[in-house]
Amino acid sequence: MRTLIITLFIGLVAVTSGQVMATSGGLHLEPVDIDLSDKASLQRGAKTFVNYCLSCHSASFMRYNRMAKDIGLTDKQVAENLMFASDKLGDTMTIAMRAEDAKKWFGVTPPDLSVISRARGTEWLNTYFRTFYLDESKTMGTNNLAFKDVGMPHILWQQQGYLNNTDGHLTEASKGELSSHNYNIMVRDLVNFLAYIGEPSKIQRLALGKWVLLYLFIFFLVAYPMKKAFWRDIH
Repeated sequence: MRTLIITLFIGLVAVTSGQVMATSGGLHLEPVDIDLSDKASLQRGAKTFVNYCLSCHSASFMRYNRMAKDIGLTDKQVAENLMFASDKLGDTMTIAMRAEDAKKWFGVTPPDLSVISRARGTEWLNTYFRTFYLDESKTMGTNNLAFKDVGMPHILWQQQGYLNNTDGHLTEASKGELSSHNYNIMVRDLVNFLAYIGEPSKIQRLALGKWVLLYLFIFFLVAYPMKKAFWRDIH
């Protein structure tokens, strides 16, 4: 039995490692601090998502009113600052652009981002947004280390600036509006928000989990002395 368990564990690790390598193409993925309790980060990430992503990418599994409640915003704040593609708080985060037009313009239909963090992983997303580089051979003028020949332009170029790629080593080609540190924070907030919309119920689970652990601890304090008293009488 022990041999079988060890074999299954090694197989699982091998498969998982293979999936990570296949996803990243051997590229070192930059770790990212995901904290769904950081509502300020989620709010900043939501702002970046709406301003820079929602024009082409939808998040059709997420409703504006649900997002408002989860990340600590009022319905009024969401309506005034984050709703540019809809006029109803109960609507999902969809876009007006038709799929056939998107494919015509970009060569491929931009994917829905509702579960992109679960499909790609947060470290991959963090790396992706940070590794666009100039490539004159591409229609958009840029390429990406994490996603070779990507059809998406570098939407955050004004914030990051442009990078040159020399054998996988990125160097600054032009400065952006943000320092490297502040740009990385901006990307972290965006990835944090994408992690949230990928599994919004996780916020409630994390909050509930603390109370469950507290209950189990109190139950242990009561049950353990009862167990000792019960078995003392039997023996």
